[in-house]
Amino acid sequence: MANVSTLRFGAQTDEVTSLLRIVNMVRLGEAVTRPEIGRVTGLGRGVVAQRVDRAVEMGFLEDAEYAPSSGGRAPRTLRFRAEQGRIVVCALGGLHVHVGVTDLDGEILNEAHRAWDIARGPEETLDAATAMVDDLLAAGDGSPVWAIVVGLPGPVDFDTGRPVAPPIMPGWNGYDVRTAFEQRYDAPVWVDNDVNLLAAGERARRRDEGVDLIYCKVGTGIGAGLVSRGRLHRGANGAAGDMGHVRVPGATQICRCGKTGCLEAVAGGWALVRDAHAAIEGGATGALAESVASGNDLTPEDIARSAERGDPLAISLVRAGARQVGEAVAALVNMFNPSVIVIGGAIASAGELFLAEIRHRVYEVSLPLATRDLVIKTSENDTREPVRGGVDLALEQLFEVSLPRWFSEGRPTVAAVHGLSA
Repeated sequence: MANVSTLRFGAQTDEVTSLLRIVNMVRLGEAVTRPEIGRVTGLGRGVVAQRVDRAVEMGFLEDAEYAPSSGGRAPRTLRFRAEQGRIVVCALGGLHVHVGVTDLDGEILNEAHRAWDIARGPEETLDAATAMVDDLLAAGDGSPVWAIVVGLPGPVDFDTGRPVAPPIMPGWNGYDVRTAFEQRYDAPVWVDNDVNLLAAGERARRRDEGVDLIYCKVGTGIGAGLVSRGRLHRGANGAAGDMGHVRVPGATQICRCGKTGCLEAVAGGWALVRDAHAAIEGGATGALAESVASGNDLTPEDIARSAERGDPLAISLVRAGARQVGEAVAALVNMFNPSVIVIGGAIASAGELFLAEIRHRVYEVSLPLATRDLVIKTSENDTREPVRGGVDLALEQLFEVSLPRWFSEGRPTVAAVHGLSA
């Protein structure tokens, strides 16, 4: 891509503003011919031609096929050159690593997944994750990496890219995840809580709605991602939505964070596994008990699957957990008033059994006005959800937040995105 050094953005002129807008309109498909751009922007034909020529010169746009004629000469469409760069998403979970590589339209080109215990620490985990990324990039066409998004299963200070006292990530507190990736790949990096990536993926399905949404993940742990008017709501320090560590009245279980009675310690996947073992030791029978007796390690997914298949112990565990999660979600509904709640995660894969209990508690406890138009549904259960959400976050940061800072470079750089360019 050409480096057009004559475009400077210290003082954003009308020319620059319209140029950025045209590139984004074509990228999003809002206007893809010169006449359409003129009608949407109100710019004259000559000005549109000049701006488009500049965008083509810089390598952002190119001419494509002809559009259908409306009576005169058929106009030539424009296309955004999504192939010019790559976006990398690295979604770290408590027990897995999922990485994906996409083009600038978010089309997934390659991905990989492996089991991994994040408690092995940051150095070993990031070595494993970057090795997976390297393999995917080596199998590609050599296009440069434009952005990287990393999801972590714990609280993250979004401004610094560092985890903050994550309960299930020993050794990660304050670790500079962003710099580790930026130095290796020479590309801007954004680090966020893993549930925010899932919330961003759901937002992408409703991009035109300006949606108010809660994504509640009930897996090994419990967390929520909040979207307000189409924007991820992280709070002042990135802790918004950390519902897993809300206190459950009367609960005495010790949480992995060290506190007593957290929702996660009562209804999280690891808590249900703990309670399943205790019940089996107390004489409970059924599929779960038989699995444990056979020497298998019990997982939250096992409990969800067994509940779907009618195992009485699994059903009782899932329903009890759902009731507690429903209470917490109801509190969020009263405070946040979303239009959509999406329930995902390993335990939520129990389906309608889990969802029905949450719906019951939310509608019973929440205010009538807050639930009047509320939709509560399970996630799409797409294994690519973290990658799709990470791409949506990357595109937002590249083209909606930081574009004026790096546009003149022809591609995003670490210095330009962070506003450090001369």
